[in-house]
Amino acid sequence: MSGIATNTGIKPTGDKPAEAIPGYSWYALGLLTIVNVLNFVDRTLIYLLFTPIKADMYLSDTQLALLGATSFVILFTLLGVPFGRMADRVSRKKLIAAGLAVWSLFSGLTGFAHDFWGIFLCRVMVGVGEATLGPAAFSLISDYFPPRVRATVQAVYSSGIALGAGVAFLVGGPLAKTLGWRPAFFLLSFPGLFFAVLVLLLKEKPRGQTESAAPRYGRDDWRVLFTSAPLIYLYLGYALVALSANSISIWVTTFFVRLHNFDLVFMGLWGGLISIVAGVPGTVTGGYLADRLRRRGRGGRMLFGACAALLAVPFWLGLIFSDKLWMLLAANVFLIALSLIWLGPATAEVHEITGPKLRGLGIAVFIFAVNVASYVVGAPLIGMLNDQLGATENPANMRYSLLVSPLACLVGALLLWRGAEKLKKERAAPA
Repeated sequence: MSGIATNTGIKPTGDKPAEAIPGYSWYALGLLTIVNVLNFVDRTLIYLLFTPIKADMYLSDTQLALLGATSFVILFTLLGVPFGRMADRVSRKKLIAAGLAVWSLFSGLTGFAHDFWGIFLCRVMVGVGEATLGPAAFSLISDYFPPRVRATVQAVYSSGIALGAGVAFLVGGPLAKTLGWRPAFFLLSFPGLFFAVLVLLLKEKPRGQTESAAPRYGRDDWRVLFTSAPLIYLYLGYALVALSANSISIWVTTFFVRLHNFDLVFMGLWGGLISIVAGVPGTVTGGYLADRLRRRGRGGRMLFGACAALLAVPFWLGLIFSDKLWMLLAANVFLIALSLIWLGPATAEVHEITGPKLRGLGIAVFIFAVNVASYVVGAPLIGMLNDQLGATENPANMRYSLLVSPLACLVGALLLWRGAEKLKKERAAPA
């Protein structure tokens, strides 16, 4: 085991001499971004359809949380780390293609389910498939592009989250209203099988080819992921930020439908437009700004994430306690942007700290942390609070359940600020 120490002694990650980025790299980024769009269409669609599924199957809010979050996360989180380890060792394009085929198939099969456990099983298998994507895709992208634009291109890939949620809302809402919630799953999920073939045809790049200097860790140095203080603060801080961010997609639609009497078509239209118009620019801009801050000094990307989390707090309070339509929509616009703006900076920071030999595993641990916080802790917690407060009978009580989200932002911002400070000190220490 080499290079393991309390002070990690990370050396700067440098670019090779600046040169034009090949067109094929942009094609690969585009294809992987489409795959991420499909990922979040299949992940988000069920949240939009909570209301008709609840009515059809007579489910409680706790059961909805289990279907939308816990079922998905059970194997998604357990398999994420092994798949991250595999992404550092095996063909990443084959790993992605296999996962895409699995999650597209079982997301489509959700439409055939007729009880709680049928949907639960399909969601578990969607989680299995999607667990392959993040570690392998982020690792591939880092080998197609040099470090100087890493947060930017990873933010472009991450914009698939907003695009996927937008498609799910814009298309899923009208489909569910006109054809029913079952055909919405058929029509939006099964096309992913075609893109699995395109992923298999990608030309995979050698690991670390874009870097001239990198951290000295090898594949066997995995313990650094749990001994690096900046990484620990990063994982914990972004886990709480993600809890808040994912509450928007998981619970805010239900909040608007119950408390403000918005129908599915209205929510589909506005939810989809806001997701795309605010989420895509917010995600890409976040990556660009974080790359600029990184050039000014170490810790800039994490400090950027802390500021974004802190800024989200007043918008959460506005969304929760306002009854004016214009304020609800404005708060939602800013929250969607802020819920995605940190993704490129976060993954780029993980890759820079861990280096090319530990990228897949480092991202897998990151994804594990944010999804446990979001789906295992956050979503069921809010669902249980809804049931305890009687939010089905008195929807206004959802306001108090959702206060979990701004509180998570506050604590997450503090942890990320501490992580940025630790990273600056570690960077200044002798190697």
